[in-house]
Amino acid sequence: MTILRRIEILFSGHGTAFYGGEAITQTEHALQCAQLAEQAGDPEPLIVASLLHDLGHLVMSEDSTTDLRHQEVGADLLAVGFGPEVTEPVRMHVAAKRYLCATEPGYQAILSPASQHSLALQGGPFGAAQAQAFVDHPHGPAAVRLRRYDDLAKVVGLATPPLEHYLPMVARCLRRAP
Repeated sequence: MTILRRIEILFSGHGTAFYGGEAITQTEHALQCAQLAEQAGDPEPLIVASLLHDLGHLVMSEDSTTDLRHQEVGADLLAVGFGPEVTEPVRMHVAAKRYLCATEPGYQAILSPASQHSLALQGGPFGAAQAQAFVDHPHGPAAVRLRRYDDLAKVVGLATPPLEHYLPMVARCLRRAP
């Protein structure tokens, strides 16, 4: 089965579940994130990362009391076919939330109740050394952009392009075999 087909199956199956205490589905959240990145004029790898950032949620069974590190699971799954320009913002989008909570006054207050709850499970705001390490990472800025889309992509009933709109971008971002 191709990576594209597996992505389609995950979104059409587990993507119909509600997104972690929010009033939209996983697929709606993913499409809203991708749409925000596309509207901002971001490069295709960041649009694809925005679409696929919560793929780990679609392959794991989580509850609201444990953090199973969906960002790591998703990034590791995507690393089979994508380079770091896609996988690292996915891997770092939770760290970006922790970074923003530590460095941007008022950021934590704008998080949805579900995001505030998951923040506690994910270790809370970064300390100074963790924040510096995040800033020093080459994919930190892309992860912050993705995080901001993640925070905004929770609008009930928002019209978005369908998944099929983004699949050609996903295909273009796949690494070519040597």
